[in-house]
Amino acid sequence: MGTFNDEAVVLRTHRLGEADRIITLLTRRHGKLRGVAKGVRRTSSKFGARLEPFSQVDLQIREGRSLDIFTSVVSKNLLGKPFLDDFPRFTAAEVMVEIADKLIPEERTPALQHYLLLVGALRVLGEGTTHGVRPPAMILDSYILRAAGVAGYAPQLESCASCGAQGAHSFFSPVAGGTVCARCRPAGSPALGEDTRRYLIALLTGDWQATAEIPESRITEGSGLVRAFLDWHVEHAVRSLKHVER
Repeated sequence: MGTFNDEAVVLRTHRLGEADRIITLLTRRHGKLRGVAKGVRRTSSKFGARLEPFSQVDLQIREGRSLDIFTSVVSKNLLGKPFLDDFPRFTAAEVMVEIADKLIPEERTPALQHYLLLVGALRVLGEGTTHGVRPPAMILDSYILRAAGVAGYAPQLESCASCGAQGAHSFFSPVAGGTVCARCRPAGSPALGEDTRRYLIALLTGDWQATAEIPESRITEGSGLVRAFLDWHVEHAVRSLKHVER
């Protein structure tokens, strides 16, 4: 059994025995990993505080039979530090790391795009963009849509998700996979205004300049559609989503 180094973001932690923790990470080169941080809960631990959710770290990892062992941890960036006392942003970050965990079910599957997207989203959540600070709900919704795209099921927003007819269609169906025309509209599909459709496209493409001065009512409407899309396409409910202030 060998050792290797990688860069990672901490997704979640679980207690193991009296002093250890199981840490779930999203790494740059090896995808999602779970490993044991031995003695991390002791006050004398050398790297206990470095392995908290939202921390970006450099690690040395020793391969184990069932769980890897983290032998060295160096703090790279405390991505969560700017928003630990900001409940709306903190809960948005909680949803992000849970979604990352759910969208990458297999460990050791390379997931560089997911890694870069998560690091970027957490950084924007804490520091804002070159175009200014954005509401946490907007940043979260952009992350959800883009993460879904990386996973292979981005919503279709510029044609009918059912028949493929090009154009700006006026209904949204999570079941169909995005906007739908009047002919293909499943029963109960909500109407979608053109301004909201363009707003969702901006979130999906990461066009932060186009999201300036968006009214709160449109952000709320967009969040409802994004959440419905997420609920349909993620197999198990995202538990932390219930704490998000939308």
